[in-house]
Amino acid sequence: MSWGAELWDQFDNLEKHTQWGIDVLEKYIKFVKERTEIEINYAKQLRNLSKKYQPKKNSKEEDEYKYSSCKAFLATLNEMNDYAGQHEVISENMTSQITTELARYVQELKQERKSHFHDGRKAQQHIETCWKQLESSKRRFERDCKEADRAQQYFEKMDADINVTKADVEKARQQAQLRQQMAEDSRAEYSSTLQKFNHEQHEHYHTHIPNIFQKIQEMEERRIVRVGDSMKTFAEVDRQVIPIIGKCLDEITRAAESINQKNDSQLVIEAFKSGFEPPGDVDFEDFTQPIKRTVSESSLSNSKDGKPESRFTSKSKGKLWPFIKKNKPPPPPPFSGSPSAVPNGPQSPKQQKEPLSHRFNEFMTSKPKIHCFRSLKRGLSLKLGAGPEDFSNLPPEQRRKKLQQKVDELNKDIQKEMDQRDALTKMKDVYIKNPQMGDAASVDHKLAELGQNLEKLRLEAQKFEGWLAEVEGRLPARTEQTRRQSGMYEPQNTLTVNNCAQDRESPDGSYTEEPNQESEMKVPATDFDDEFDDEEPLPTIGTCKALYTFEGQNEGTISVTEGEMLYVIEEDKGDGWTRIRRNEDEEGYVPTSYVEVFLEKNAKGAMTYI
Repeated sequence: MSWGAELWDQFDNLEKHTQWGIDVLEKYIKFVKERTEIEINYAKQLRNLSKKYQPKKNSKEEDEYKYSSCKAFLATLNEMNDYAGQHEVISENMTSQITTELARYVQELKQERKSHFHDGRKAQQHIETCWKQLESSKRRFERDCKEADRAQQYFEKMDADINVTKADVEKARQQAQLRQQMAEDSRAEYSSTLQKFNHEQHEHYHTHIPNIFQKIQEMEERRIVRVGDSMKTFAEVDRQVIPIIGKCLDEITRAAESINQKNDSQLVIEAFKSGFEPPGDVDFEDFTQPIKRTVSESSLSNSKDGKPESRFTSKSKGKLWPFIKKNKPPPPPPFSGSPSAVPNGPQSPKQQKEPLSHRFNEFMTSKPKIHCFRSLKRGLSLKLGAGPEDFSNLPPEQRRKKLQQKVDELNKDIQKEMDQRDALTKMKDVYIKNPQMGDAASVDHKLAELGQNLEKLRLEAQKFEGWLAEVEGRLPARTEQTRRQSGMYEPQNTLTVNNCAQDRESPDGSYTEEPNQESEMKVPATDFDDEFDDEEPLPTIGTCKALYTFEGQNEGTISVTEGEMLYVIEEDKGDGWTRIRRNEDEEGYVPTSYVEVFLEKNAKGAMTYI
């Protein structure tokens, strides 16, 4: 169907319709633009939400993300970032592929429409001009005909009148002939103008207007097709990001499935285990028979055997301390002034009486009261936020972890200072070989400063390593690597610890040390390490494939090449290192991210968990 043939007389309506089509296109552009703004705002809000719940650096929240549930939540936050990025992609693609393109097309469409309707108006003006010329020629022909008819009538009247001179009659005849000639000329002009108008009119309604309307129709149809294509692009932009969004959701699901409640429970043990032994059984005290004793050899031998009958002995006290409120020393045993007092008589709940032998045993086995005051002092300093440098206010296991952490930090600082010193040494060598590049003496001051810093850090590290060795001497024996990685310890290898170590445990979970007893508790590092020289090799728990080449230059590491297959003997315990073995003589640690681990089913790890 052609607009030129069917709508030849609807020029104004077509003009209105095409303007409406442009308005619809601009409305759709506005719709897509608002959609892109919504996507951008949504992505921004998602990113802000993810950032809001990200763990803050160097805060307590960062430590909480060692648990699998928190790791899964962190993975969800990271995936939400990627999810937001896909909405930004939607906005960018819609802006570039729809909004920008349609805006440019609208401008071209307006120009084309203006040109077509300008040609239409020009054609209309031309046909109207031809019509006016025809009307003017027609009126002139009509007027000349009337004037010629009047001149003829006047000539005939003059010719019939006998009183009119012959000259007047001749003049009237000439005038009639002139008017007749003018009428003939007007007739010829009118006829020519009429033929011309009919030709122009035919061309106008059968050629010019149909061509213009055909162009307008094609323009409108292109506009409609363009709107349809834009709507397809609108859907395609969304469809393109669906696979990536699906991957984000799959990663969130995978993170949720990686939650391991058993591992989280184990981490709780590692975080809060104090290292104390549970309290022993409370001895039964028989008050049914009167006991009248004085200090005897039997009671003294009882004390010497290390098995006092009283529930207030030093050993029992040490075992009960983990359950006593911190910074509050245990109450001293009640003392009765009368040695012959009957213990099974009516007693006040606040003043129980015990046998004198028990009180004597308590006196013989108890430590000087100065320990309590030192413990109180340390507990008070802990409350005030100024804990001791050696973390002696903490339980043994927690103290060991803090000391290990401090040693690791100092080693990192030492390595950093050594790297700076090596860099400055190389720079100095370059300056010596090429004096024009700089003065070698200018580096000496910095090198001396770095040397001093290194010496201070090494002394500090030795101090903390000494404390760490002392604490590890009190705890059950640990393999060399588990001590370094702050892992769990094996209960089957324990060191025999003197009862005085239990006595020096303070009620607030700290160790109260005395100079004269330090030699009893400290275990020389060489003797301690020798215990593990003949340790049996750890069993393999799986295999692994090296994804990248790793040059093991530090002590305890092993070099691997890309694609190499090795045995796994210890999983990553959260520190980023996996222990592997190449053969019986070659084993060590590699970064977990450098290998792909394949664990055997029901494989037991190289470390025993408690």
